[in-house]
Amino acid sequence: MTTPIRTRRVRRWASSLESALRFLVHSNLFISLATVGVATTTILLADLPVEPLPIFIVFAATLFVYTINRFLDLEEDEQNVPRRAAFVKRYGRFWLALGSGLYLAAIGVAVALELPGAGYMLLPVAVAVLYSLAGVKRVFLVKNLFVGLAWGIIPLGVGYYYGQLQSLDILFVAGYITAMITIAAVIFDVKDIEGDREEGIATVPNRYGPATTRRVCQAANVAVAAAVVAVVALSSLSGRFLVVLAMNAYVACYIPFATEDRGPLFYGFVVDGEHVFLAALVIALEWAVW
Repeated sequence: MTTPIRTRRVRRWASSLESALRFLVHSNLFISLATVGVATTTILLADLPVEPLPIFIVFAATLFVYTINRFLDLEEDEQNVPRRAAFVKRYGRFWLALGSGLYLAAIGVAVALELPGAGYMLLPVAVAVLYSLAGVKRVFLVKNLFVGLAWGIIPLGVGYYYGQLQSLDILFVAGYITAMITIAAVIFDVKDIEGDREEGIATVPNRYGPATTRRVCQAANVAVAAAVVAVVALSSLSGRFLVVLAMNAYVACYIPFATEDRGPLFYGFVVDGEHVFLAALVIALEWAVW
């Protein structure tokens, strides 16, 4: 009798966990946590003091931009990720109001404190418009690089905030994040093959197939890892920057499983979780070793 009871409990627990993860992914809270991870990794690797304001700005801007994007891509998502589309239809207005409020609050604080470059906080709006309304997402490969560059702005923004924009530490992290997000953006397109074809959006997976996409992305991942080793070996960067190779290993592990039948929890939690994973590792090493 105990085995069926335990089985039901495990199933209920697994169902509750899945529901919680779906909520984090569909609400854009997890992707916002991922960008906070990028900012945190940048701050710690560049040996800068941790301050709450840049973390809050990154979180607020991400929640705003991705929520806007969910509305702009709603028709496409109804084909590619129907559960997310249903979530947006039911709860989207609340999350849009919350994201807008936090974003405006972040801008207000930046202006009130007379932070240098406060005007650049309008960049997220430009990114959202260019990606979804100006047709960037319909240009082959450009959409992926555009997403990579958009995320690469986060370390640059951190550098600007701390007055370290031109430091090698900041530029290294910015380049690394741009490269790795571009790879992840290509992988993300695997789940959207059918919907992208119907919308006339050319992507690597719907042009060359998922298998070739996985091979190319894995080769790019290895190339980035090799570049990291070379840059650290040939520059004045501290050896602790090699910690980013852990994320390359993480990416290498999930790429083989990137197939069309994987749901939003794989792409929205496992793939996007690479930055949360790296940030957690950097924080742990900061406390234990550095």
